[in-house]
Amino acid sequence: MSDAPYAVVTGGGTSGHVLPALAVAEGLVARGHDPSTIHYAGCERGIETRLLPDTPFPHHFYDVDGFQRSLSKRNLSFVPKMWRARREAIERFRPAPPKVVVSVGGYASMPSVFAARKLGIPVVVVSYDLKPGRASQVAAKRAAACAVAFPDSPLPRATRTGAPVRRSILDVDRVADRSAARAELGLPDDRFVVAIMGGSQGSGVLNEAVWSWLDRVGDDATLAIRHAVGERFIERAPDARNGADGVLYQPIGYEPRMPLVYAAADVLVGRGGASTVHEVAATGTPAVLVPWAASADDHQTLNVRWLADDGAAVMLPESDVARLGDVLDELRGDDARRDELARRAAEAGEVHRSGALARLVESVADGTD
Repeated sequence: MSDAPYAVVTGGGTSGHVLPALAVAEGLVARGHDPSTIHYAGCERGIETRLLPDTPFPHHFYDVDGFQRSLSKRNLSFVPKMWRARREAIERFRPAPPKVVVSVGGYASMPSVFAARKLGIPVVVVSYDLKPGRASQVAAKRAAACAVAFPDSPLPRATRTGAPVRRSILDVDRVADRSAARAELGLPDDRFVVAIMGGSQGSGVLNEAVWSWLDRVGDDATLAIRHAVGERFIERAPDARNGADGVLYQPIGYEPRMPLVYAAADVLVGRGGASTVHEVAATGTPAVLVPWAASADDHQTLNVRWLADDGAAVMLPESDVARLGDVLDELRGDDARRDELARRAAEAGEVHRSGALARLVESVADGTD
C-alpha cells in the first residue's frame, strides 16, 4: 500500500462474509469516504475473487485455508499458511497503516486482524450472527469495539448497530420495483414467482426438495420458479422451462442480482445464513428459511428463529425439507399470511437502516470512541 487507507475491511470465502464486507465499505462511502481509501482483504479461493473486481474498492487476497471440523489434509496447512499471511499483512500495513481494520469474520479475516494487533491498529468486529463465529470471538477479545446485529450479544464492548446490508438491497422497493425487476430477470408479471437461493455454493437437500415440487407443479402455467442451484449442482439441474405449456423454471448456478430477486419474488426460499436473514428483513420479503443443519453451533437455526418467533418468516427445519412444496402451496394460497410476513420482516429490518455501523467504525478510526 503506497498511501494509507482509511479502513481495511476483511473477511471472505463465501458470499455470507463477502457481501457484508462490501456493505460495510459502501456504508463508509455513503458517509463521504472515497472508495479508493477503503481496502478489502480476503482469500485467494473465495468468491471475493469474482465479486471484488467489479467494485471500486482496492483489494488483496491472501493464501489461507479454513480449519476443517472433519479430518482433512487441508488442516495440515492451516497454521503455516495463516502465519505467512499474517507476516504478509504486517508487511503491507507497516509502511502505511490504516486507521482501522474492520473484521466481518471468517478465517480470511484473521491475517489482517493479527497484523493489526501487532502494529497497534484498532479493530472493529462486525458480528451479524446471533451466535458469533469463532473468528469473531477471537478477534473481539482485543477489539476496540464490536458492532452487532442482535441485542444481548456475548461479545465484549458490543454496540447494536444492525447488520451490514448492501445499499442495493436497502434501496429495494418491492412494490415500485416489482415489474421492472421481473422484466429484467425474464419473469412474467402475471405469475406467482418463487425464488430459491441455496447460498453461494448451493444446497443439495434444498435442490432435491425443489425438484420434487417441480415435478408436481410442472403443468401449472401460473407459476414461475427462479432457482439458484449452485455451480457444483448445475449439471444435475432439470432443463429450463420457458412456461409455454406449464411452469416457468429458471435454473442458474449463482445469483448475482439479488436486489432484483427480492423485488420480483412473491416468496423467497433460502438458508439461514445471516446475510439472507437480514436481507429478508431489510426488504420485507415473505420467506421460507431452511437452516443448514450442520452449521457451526447450529447458528443458522438461531438466526432464523429471530424472525420466525416474531412471525416474520417461516422456519422449516432441514429434517422436514420434504414438506417444502406443501409449505409453498399453502403460502401461495394465503395472501393475508404473506402480507403479514412481509410487514413483520420489514419491522425487524428497520435497525439495519440506521447508519450506526459506519458511524461506529468512524468513531474508532478517528479516536472519538
